[in-house]
Amino acid sequence: MSSHLPLVDSHCHLNFGALKDDLDGVLARAGERGVGTMLAIGTKLAEFPDVLAIAEAHAHIFCTVGVHPHEAENEAGIAASELIKRAAHPRVVGIGETGLDFYYDNAPRDLQRDNFRTHIAAARETGLPLVVHTRDADDDTAAILTEETREGAFTGVIHCFTASRKFAEQALDMGFYISFSGIVTFKNAADIQQTARMVPGDKILVETDAPYLAPVPNRGKTCEPAFVADTAAFLADLRGVSEAEIARSTSDNFFRLFNKAARTEIA
Repeated sequence: MSSHLPLVDSHCHLNFGALKDDLDGVLARAGERGVGTMLAIGTKLAEFPDVLAIAEAHAHIFCTVGVHPHEAENEAGIAASELIKRAAHPRVVGIGETGLDFYYDNAPRDLQRDNFRTHIAAARETGLPLVVHTRDADDDTAAILTEETREGAFTGVIHCFTASRKFAEQALDMGFYISFSGIVTFKNAADIQQTARMVPGDKILVETDAPYLAPVPNRGKTCEPAFVADTAAFLADLRGVSEAEIARSTSDNFFRLFNKAARTEIA
């Protein structure tokens, strides 16, 4: 994919391990692949200062504030006001990631649900989009989103989509965007690929979830934002559009959803 295309990595963890240790190299390689914007995701309030510092240091990187469902016990009892306060910073453009993970169950499910609802309250109050993680929890996630929508409007994205087509349709009906990671390129991802074909062009995003889930042809490597170009190219072929079109549409969609973020030019 050529360097002039305006790609956005809508979900990456730049404060994690190998990426943090080689951040200058990571960002340079991303630029070479045409990645003009990145969203650094918060997973713990204890580590939020590190995420924010990365966003503050780079005009093309924005961040979110949140407590991952895996951390719902370690950071239990977080109030919406604590998220709202941090979200006032100009570099913070979203709330999360949050949600439910019943695959690993690293935190009790009741605490995950409480954590999820707290983040929804913060998203509703701030008007910032919610970044939702859901794994093996389609029904519970859909139920909470439906219940909370009745209490007041909010918007967001289902990140690293691995759920059912039914769940995708439910999320889209509620106005959510759907983001696809390198998983969509995997040989055993036929169901996810079918969903990726049907998501409306104005509701699709692309991400790496780096340093995890490197797409084909980078399997086995530490994932990094540059690899979003490979996932975007795969999606373009899957959907029967040009790479330029998928880059343009996913970028436009990102800035429409995360409308606190400002576009920056690729050097």
